[in-house]
Amino acid sequence: MEKDNAREARIENEVIVDAYGPEEQAMGWHVYLEDHISFPFKARCIAKHTISPLEIDEQVNVVDMAPEDDCMHDMFVIIEWQGRRMGVPLSQLEPLRVDEETKTAVEDWHYWIARGHQLV
Repeated sequence: MEKDNAREARIENEVIVDAYGPEEQAMGWHVYLEDHISFPFKARCIAKHTISPLEIDEQVNVVDMAPEDDCMHDMFVIIEWQGRRMGVPLSQLEPLRVDEETKTAVEDWHYWIARGHQLV
């Protein structure tokens, strides 16, 4: 993925500022996403993950961020799926018809992951 200087600056200054290590980065990402995403929203699955039952193009309702403790290695959101609520990786979802702030926050996470960063 091509470098986006504005996005890099936002992530550096708003998300992982003063983060010393993966645990603090995870906390920074969780707070940033929770503060900037408006729940609930509809999303479309854009990637398969072995830990998620979602199929490509499947649509779900995203209702909340998963608890901080569940987001120490990846950012998870809570979805409604087949009458149940469960956590799936945010990286596998594309928001549909959301406000600009939600769109930007999710795209920031997708960008950061696509640039090779990870929470260890």
